[in-house]
Amino acid sequence: MPHFARVADFEAIQARASRTSITALIDLKFCAVTSRYQIPQRGTSKKEEQDKVDQQTKQALKHDQFVDTTQHGLEWASENRRSVIATSAIALAAILVVVGGFLIYNSRANQASVAFGAAMQAYQTPLAAPGQPVPAGVKTYASPTERAKAANDLFMGVADKYGMTPDGKVARYFGGLTYMEEGQNGPAESTLKQVAGGWNGDLAALAKLSLAQLYRQTGRDSQAVDIYNELTAKPTTTVPSGLAQLQLAELYEAQGKPELAKKIYAQLKDKDAKGAAGTLAAQKLNPAPAGPAGQ
Repeated sequence: MPHFARVADFEAIQARASRTSITALIDLKFCAVTSRYQIPQRGTSKKEEQDKVDQQTKQALKHDQFVDTTQHGLEWASENRRSVIATSAIALAAILVVVGGFLIYNSRANQASVAFGAAMQAYQTPLAAPGQPVPAGVKTYASPTERAKAANDLFMGVADKYGMTPDGKVARYFGGLTYMEEGQNGPAESTLKQVAGGWNGDLAALAKLSLAQLYRQTGRDSQAVDIYNELTAKPTTTVPSGLAQLQLAELYEAQGKPELAKKIYAQLKDKDAKGAAGTLAAQKLNPAPAGPAGQ
């Protein structure tokens, strides 16, 4: 009996161990199968999750940079508040000065235009000999000298008061001309020289041409020749080279130098055959014959 009991006990233990091993083996196989054929969870893949993390990181960095920049700007403005206010005030003051200067200049330019118009009206006033009938209300002057003196006072007044405006500069030029008409050669020369040295090339050329005329009237032909040659070399809209050459040729004729004058006329005739200067030069070279007496 004892022997059979031990055999039975051994068989029972062996049966329990076998069942335990089978159970464990089934569990292991189930886990392996489950792991192998596990259905993926809904959501993003690993790459998508990584991209999402990178995007969030970039957004965070951008946000941090914006915050840092804004904070830095606020700190700079706070630290430099006085400097910013002072700079803004200076800029505003400069703008006000420019605008104010522009308005003042325009106002003075308008005033100069009105004053210059009055001076020109006086300069163009008709002449009337004493006793000559004149329409009622029409102002006249008895002589060119009287008229020139009246106009000169007005022109020089405009030039002295509004000399920085265009009309003020032109008024000074006419002041020089009216000084010449009055016979005041000294003031005429100094006034015309002032205009001739100005930045306006067209007006300066007119002043130089008038200076040459003054030099001829006062026996300084060599200075006049220099001016005519200068104007010929540097023509302007108001004084073309042909005009300066015609004046020079007339000076040579007055000096008794017809050959020099004819040389200039011939050059102008060939160079400007259809122009005004060329036409005048051709007439000087071939003057029209005088008509029969009595015609």
